[in-house]
Amino acid sequence: MENTYKMFILACLSLLLEFSSALYFHIGETERKCFIEEIPDETNVVVNYKVELYDPRTGGYIPPSSGIGMHVEVRDPDDKSILSRVYQAEGKILFTSHTPGEHGICMYSNSTAWFSGSQLRVHLDIQVGEHAINYGEVVQKEKLTELQLRIRQLLDQVEQISKEQNYQRVRMQYAMQYVNEVREPNILTQ
Repeated sequence: MENTYKMFILACLSLLLEFSSALYFHIGETERKCFIEEIPDETNVVVNYKVELYDPRTGGYIPPSSGIGMHVEVRDPDDKSILSRVYQAEGKILFTSHTPGEHGICMYSNSTAWFSGSQLRVHLDIQVGEHAINYGEVVQKEKLTELQLRIRQLLDQVEQISKEQNYQRVRMQYAMQYVNEVREPNILTQ
Protein backbone atom coordinates (compact mmCIF):
# COMPACT_ATOMS: atom_id res chain seq x y z
CA MET A 1 0.00 0.00 0.00
CA GLU A 2 2.85 2.38 0.84
CA ASN A 3 4.49 1.76 -2.55
CA THR A 4 1.22 2.61 -4.30
CA TYR A 5 1.05 5.88 -2.37
CA LYS A 6 4.66 6.73 -3.30
CA MET A 7 3.95 5.97 -6.96
CA PHE A 8 0.87 8.20 -6.84
CA ILE A 9 2.89 11.09 -5.37
CA LEU A 10 5.63 10.57 -7.96
CA ALA A 11 3.07 10.59 -10.79
CA CYS A 12 1.50 13.81 -9.47
CA LEU A 13 4.90 15.49 -9.23
CA SER A 14 5.81 14.46 -12.76
CA LEU A 15 2.53 15.95 -14.05
CA LEU A 16 3.27 19.21 -12.26
CA LEU A 17 6.72 19.35 -13.81
CA GLU A 18 5.33 18.60 -17.26
CA PHE A 19 2.96 21.58 -17.20
CA SER A 20 5.54 23.98 -15.76
CA SER A 21 7.00 25.99 -18.62
CA ALA A 22 8.05 29.17 -16.87
CA LEU A 23 11.36 30.82 -17.70
CA TYR A 24 13.18 34.07 -17.18
CA PHE A 25 15.43 36.12 -19.41
CA HIS A 26 17.51 39.28 -19.17
CA ILE A 27 16.80 42.24 -21.39
CA GLY A 28 18.65 45.53 -21.93
CA GLU A 29 16.97 48.90 -22.22
CA THR A 30 16.86 48.85 -26.04
CA GLU A 31 16.44 45.11 -26.56
CA ARG A 32 13.38 43.33 -27.84
CA LYS A 33 12.73 39.65 -27.08
CA CYS A 34 10.27 37.58 -29.07
CA PHE A 35 8.87 34.11 -28.52
CA ILE A 36 7.04 31.98 -31.05
CA GLU A 37 4.20 29.80 -29.85
CA GLU A 38 2.30 27.40 -32.12
CA ILE A 39 -1.35 27.82 -31.25
CA PRO A 40 -4.49 26.22 -32.74
CA ASP A 41 -7.39 28.50 -33.67
CA GLU A 42 -9.91 29.62 -31.05
CA THR A 43 -7.50 28.83 -28.22
CA ASN A 44 -7.09 30.86 -25.03
CA VAL A 45 -3.60 31.99 -24.09
CA VAL A 46 -2.47 33.45 -20.75
CA VAL A 47 0.94 35.09 -20.39
CA ASN A 48 2.02 35.73 -16.79
CA TYR A 49 5.07 37.94 -16.36
CA LYS A 50 7.06 39.79 -13.72
CA VAL A 51 9.83 42.36 -14.30
CA GLU A 52 12.75 42.93 -11.92
CA LEU A 53 15.48 45.59 -12.14
CA TYR A 54 19.16 44.76 -11.60
CA ASP A 55 20.58 46.45 -8.48
CA PRO A 56 24.38 46.88 -8.80
CA ARG A 57 24.72 47.59 -5.06
CA THR A 58 23.39 44.19 -4.02
CA GLY A 59 24.15 42.28 -7.21
CA GLY A 60 20.56 41.02 -7.25
CA TYR A 61 17.24 41.93 -8.78
CA ILE A 62 14.59 44.10 -7.13
CA PRO A 63 11.06 45.21 -8.06
CA PRO A 64 11.32 48.23 -10.39
CA SER A 65 9.96 51.70 -9.76
CA SER A 66 6.41 52.38 -10.86
CA GLY A 67 7.50 53.91 -14.20
CA ILE A 68 9.05 50.76 -15.62
CA GLY A 69 6.89 48.26 -17.47
CA MET A 70 6.82 46.19 -20.63
CA HIS A 71 5.42 46.89 -24.05
CA VAL A 72 3.90 43.65 -25.34
CA GLU A 73 2.98 42.88 -28.94
CA VAL A 74 1.22 39.72 -30.09
CA ARG A 75 1.02 38.92 -33.81
CA ASP A 76 -0.88 36.14 -35.53
CA PRO A 77 0.54 33.88 -38.29
CA ASP A 78 -0.55 36.45 -40.92
CA ASP A 79 1.54 39.10 -39.09
CA LYS A 80 -1.61 40.95 -38.00
CA SER A 81 -1.49 42.60 -34.60
CA ILE A 82 -3.68 40.88 -32.01
CA LEU A 83 -2.47 42.97 -29.10
CA SER A 84 -0.09 45.89 -28.64
CA ARG A 85 0.08 47.88 -25.42
CA VAL A 86 2.16 48.84 -22.40
CA TYR A 87 1.70 46.83 -19.21
CA GLN A 88 2.88 47.35 -15.64
CA ALA A 89 5.93 45.58 -14.21
CA GLU A 90 3.89 42.52 -13.22
CA GLY A 91 0.69 41.10 -14.57
CA LYS A 92 -1.28 38.80 -16.81
CA ILE A 93 -1.98 39.10 -20.53
CA LEU A 94 -4.96 37.26 -22.03
CA PHE A 95 -5.79 36.71 -25.68
CA THR A 96 -7.54 34.21 -27.94
CA SER A 97 -6.08 32.99 -31.21
CA HIS A 98 -8.38 33.19 -34.22
CA THR A 99 -5.91 31.84 -36.79
CA PRO A 100 -3.98 28.59 -36.29
CA GLY A 101 -0.20 28.75 -36.54
CA GLU A 102 2.88 30.46 -35.14
CA HIS A 103 2.03 33.46 -33.00
CA GLY A 104 4.78 35.92 -32.08
CA ILE A 105 4.86 37.35 -28.55
CA CYS A 106 7.37 40.22 -28.32
CA MET A 107 8.37 42.23 -25.25
CA TYR A 108 10.50 45.31 -24.72
CA SER A 109 10.85 47.98 -22.06
CA ASN A 110 8.56 50.98 -22.11
CA SER A 111 11.44 53.21 -20.99
CA THR A 112 14.97 53.96 -22.17
CA ALA A 113 15.77 56.15 -19.17
CA TRP A 114 17.10 53.51 -16.81
CA PHE A 115 19.93 53.87 -14.40
CA SER A 116 23.29 53.51 -16.23
CA GLY A 117 22.09 50.90 -18.72
CA SER A 118 20.78 48.41 -16.16
CA GLN A 119 19.29 45.11 -17.08
CA LEU A 120 15.84 43.78 -16.43
CA ARG A 121 15.01 40.22 -15.56
CA VAL A 122 11.65 39.15 -16.97
CA HIS A 123 9.94 36.04 -15.58
CA LEU A 124 7.59 34.60 -18.19
CA ASP A 125 5.02 31.80 -18.13
CA ILE A 126 2.96 31.14 -21.27
CA GLN A 127 -0.08 28.89 -20.79
CA VAL A 128 -2.05 27.66 -23.80
CA GLY A 129 -5.44 25.95 -24.04
CA GLU A 130 -6.81 24.19 -20.99
CA HIS A 131 -3.66 25.12 -19.06
CA ALA A 132 -4.79 28.75 -19.34
CA ILE A 133 -7.97 28.07 -17.35
CA ASN A 134 -7.96 28.92 -13.66
CA TYR A 135 -10.04 26.05 -12.31
CA GLY A 136 -10.01 27.51 -8.80
CA GLU A 137 -12.03 30.45 -10.10
CA VAL A 138 -14.30 28.13 -12.10
CA VAL A 139 -15.13 26.10 -8.97
CA GLN A 140 -16.02 29.22 -6.97
CA LYS A 141 -17.97 30.88 -9.76
CA GLU A 142 -19.96 27.83 -10.90
CA LYS A 143 -20.10 26.05 -7.52
CA LEU A 144 -18.90 22.74 -8.95
CA THR A 145 -18.40 19.55 -6.98
CA GLU A 146 -15.09 17.72 -7.20
CA LEU A 147 -16.53 15.25 -9.72
CA GLN A 148 -18.08 18.01 -11.85
CA LEU A 149 -14.75 19.85 -11.86
CA ARG A 150 -12.87 16.75 -13.00
CA ILE A 151 -15.40 16.17 -15.79
CA ARG A 152 -15.01 19.81 -16.84
CA GLN A 153 -11.21 19.44 -16.92
CA LEU A 154 -11.45 16.28 -19.01
CA LEU A 155 -13.87 17.92 -21.47
CA ASP A 156 -11.50 20.89 -21.80
CA GLN A 157 -8.60 18.51 -22.45
CA VAL A 158 -10.58 16.64 -25.12
CA GLU A 159 -11.47 19.94 -26.78
CA GLN A 160 -7.82 21.07 -26.75
CA ILE A 161 -6.63 17.73 -28.17
CA SER A 162 -9.18 18.04 -30.97
CA LYS A 163 -7.97 21.57 -31.78
CA GLU A 164 -4.35 20.38 -31.78
CA GLN A 165 -5.20 17.48 -34.11
CA ASN A 166 -7.02 19.79 -36.53
CA TYR A 167 -4.08 22.19 -36.48
CA GLN A 168 -1.58 19.39 -37.17
CA ARG A 169 -3.81 18.10 -39.99
CA VAL A 170 -3.79 21.55 -41.64
CA ARG A 171 -0.01 21.79 -41.25
CA MET A 172 0.41 18.37 -42.85
CA GLN A 173 -1.80 19.39 -45.79
CA TYR A 174 0.31 22.51 -46.38
CA ALA A 175 3.52 20.48 -46.15
CA MET A 176 2.26 17.89 -48.65
CA GLN A 177 1.08 20.62 -51.01
CA TYR A 178 4.53 22.24 -50.84
CA VAL A 179 6.30 18.93 -51.51
CA ASN A 180 4.02 18.23 -54.49
CA GLU A 181 4.63 21.70 -55.94
CA VAL A 182 8.39 21.27 -55.61
CA ARG A 183 8.44 17.73 -57.06
CA GLU A 184 5.99 18.30 -59.93
CA PRO A 185 8.30 20.43 -62.15
CA ASN A 186 11.09 17.89 -61.66
CA ILE A 187 8.88 15.02 -62.80
CA LEU A 188 7.74 16.86 -65.94
CA THR A 189 11.30 17.76 -67.02
CA GLN A 190 12.72 14.25 -66.78
